[in-house]
Amino acid sequence: MNVPAVLLWGFVATIVLTTVMAAAQGLGLSRMSIPFMLGTMMTPNRDRAPLLGFVIHLLNGWGFAFIYAFAFESWGRATWWLGAGIGLVHGLAVLVAVMPLLPGLHPRMASEHRGPEPTRALEPPGFMALNYGQRTPLLTLVAHVFYGTILGSFYAVSA
Repeated sequence: MNVPAVLLWGFVATIVLTTVMAAAQGLGLSRMSIPFMLGTMMTPNRDRAPLLGFVIHLLNGWGFAFIYAFAFESWGRATWWLGAGIGLVHGLAVLVAVMPLLPGLHPRMASEHRGPEPTRALEPPGFMALNYGQRTPLLTLVAHVFYGTILGSFYAVSA
C-alpha cells in the first residue's frame, strides 16, 4: 500500500468534501454541518464543536482513504471512475444507514421516536438526512463522489 499517497490524497479529498458540504450550507442549500454534528458529540460547547468536529472529520477522511486504497490495491488499479463509484456507495451508506443511527449515538441529538427535548441541541437527520433540507442527499452524494474521484485519480497502486 502506498501510505504517503493515502495520507496526502486522503487529506485533499477530505478537504474538498468538507468544503463542498460547507459551501452548500453557507449558500442555504443544506442545513447539515458534519463538523458541527461530530463536534457536538464530544462537547456541549457550540463554539468549539465545529473545530473539534473538523479534526474528527479529517481523521475519518484518512480512515476511509485507507479503505479506498485497500479496494484499489485488491483490484490492482485506481481510476477516477472506480473512486467515484466507491464514493457513490460510500455516500449512499452514510445517508441510508449511518444517518438514521445518529440519534442513538449522539448525546445531544433528539430522536425521531421521542421528539425534541428541551435539553437536546440538534434535530435528528432523518432518512437520507432529509430533515436538513431536500438538497442534502444530492449534495452529500456529490461531495462523496468528488472524494472518491480524487482518491481514484491520484492514488498510485503499489507494484
